[in-house]
Amino acid sequence: MQVFSLEREQQWDPKHHVEKILGRIADGDVTVACWEPGQISPYHCHPHATEIYFCFSGGGIMRTPKETVPITPGAFVVHPPGEVHEYENGPARTLLFRVRYGSDMLAHHYDWRGNQDWQQSPADADYYRRNPVRDWQPAGPAAVTSSAGAWHFRSES
Repeated sequence: MQVFSLEREQQWDPKHHVEKILGRIADGDVTVACWEPGQISPYHCHPHATEIYFCFSGGGIMRTPKETVPITPGAFVVHPPGEVHEYENGPARTLLFRVRYGSDMLAHHYDWRGNQDWQQSPADADYYRRNPVRDWQPAGPAAVTSSAGAWHFRSES
């Protein structure tokens, strides 16, 4: 048995979200992910791993090519292998608990909004040439806003 305290394990960095692997179990790992307000993950996938996020505190939005959903305390989301996704943190610090499992945790990055220095690697460009992202629409500013802890979606008309 392995026991962890998310509150004791949290680490914060104003420049980049922190993913701290707490332990490895069988074909996976468990992680605490700490997000400062407004931080955004790369738009990416794990072709051979399932990724599950549980929101312990804070919140934001999770995007896939087909959906944008609010992530609030107590909510969790499951990304099956190969599902391209992006997390955008809301206005408060957020603590997420992540479980990944599968034959390979390797991520392929498609885009990274808000990171002007990012460039896609040749290996990732090749992966997405062979596995195109369908129905992806880059998120515009304020696609989702928060007031008093409630998330509100902007109409896309």
